[in-house]
Amino acid sequence: MSEKRMGITDVLESVKENASGENVELGEVVEHLENRGFGPILLAPALVALLPTGAIPGIPSACGILIFLIAIQMAWGKKHPWLPKKLKSIGFSQDKLGKVIDEVSPYTKKVDRWFKPRVSILSEGIVKRTIAVLCALAGLGMIPLELVPFAVMLPAFAIVLAAVGLSTEDGVVISIASIIMVGSFYLLWVNYLQ
Repeated sequence: MSEKRMGITDVLESVKENASGENVELGEVVEHLENRGFGPILLAPALVALLPTGAIPGIPSACGILIFLIAIQMAWGKKHPWLPKKLKSIGFSQDKLGKVIDEVSPYTKKVDRWFKPRVSILSEGIVKRTIAVLCALAGLGMIPLELVPFAVMLPAFAIVLAAVGLSTEDGVVISIASIIMVGSFYLLWVNYLQ
């Protein structure tokens, strides 16, 4: 692959270093990451939803919509994602984001050691597009799950794993992410669709 492999820590540090102004906009994050492939672009909003920033009302839904738009374009085989201006302009405090990144970085560095290229067929072709569809559905599922305390963390965590798996060509992690996504669909079913 020509895209640079990125772990969770790489994406977090990259977002932190390239954020400008008092507020960081989602569009700014996506523009910075888009030359590195869809994995890191999916990872950024999933991490925002998973970390304490996801406790801010409306952020999980915005991240879910962003994940859906990015993942569905990935499933269609687009090279670079398009996002509406309204979604790109959603922002959050740079200071708050920087503090959260500093707090979680020691842990993400340990976690990043687990990821390596293996069973890379799961990060290519039709399988990659199928994973993208699952991520898109999980992103949409985050919207109603925002109303259930801590429920958004399950699909967000699955998308984080899928994004890291795609970024590092780790098919084992992609498989685990898929199983967790199915679990998040079950959670959605139990809470809203039964």
